Amino acid sequence: MRALRMVLILAVVLGGLLVGADRIAAGYAESQAAEGVRLGAVQAESTDIDIKGFPFLTQLADRRFDEVEVRLTGVQAKAGGRPVRIGELTATLHDVTLDEDYAIDRAGSADGVALISYADLAAASGREAQVGYGGNGKVKVTGGVRFLGRTLTRSVLSTVTLVDGHTIRVRADEVPGEGIPLLEDKVRSVTDFDRRIEGLPEGMRLTKVEARADGLAVTVTGRDVALSAG
Repeated sequence: MRALRMVLILAVVLGGLLVGADRIAAGYAESQAAEGVRLGAVQAESTDIDIKGFPFLTQLADRRFDEVEVRLTGVQAKAGGRPVRIGELTATLHDVTLDEDYAIDRAGSADGVALISYADLAAASGREAQVGYGGNGKVKVTGGVRFLGRTLTRSVLSTVTLVDGHTIRVRADEVPGEGIPLLEDKVRSVTDFDRRIEGLPEGMRLTKVEARADGLAVTVTGRDVALSAG
């Protein structure tokens, strides 16, 4: 019995050491992967990687991970040729393959959410306007226009939609002064805009946009996504 007990204790100790070594290896790989992963042409201030599944070392030997979570903060992208900052982008990657140098290369599928603050959305709009949350899934846009020698300030509630899987469209539901010749066009020239999000990896597209209190949440999905920094 004593011999059996010793064998069991030894098995537990060895198992713990193996698990610890596996997690240490995974942590090192995550830090290295964070330096090489990219999502298209975008640049990020910081990247965090979380490799799921156990054992890690077996997945590494196969050069394939079942699931990897990526979190990028301070992402610099392009929208309609203008810079746009994405405060945070989180993505879950499935069926992730490694290249011959064991760097993350591609994902069979990916889905995530990009969060754009309203201040960053206003900066990307190219308009002299303020953008904020309008409640009930709407965006509030406020801007001034010159009309008949006067500067008129107007606020509108706008709906945000997606066009062609790449473009964010902001359109006022109603414009104060509709029906007055030229006034509606002037107001809409400030409040309405389209911005195409550029630099996403091939195979990824925008699938949903939602105005929330904390910013504009944009859902992205993809198939066969290139991820290496090359």
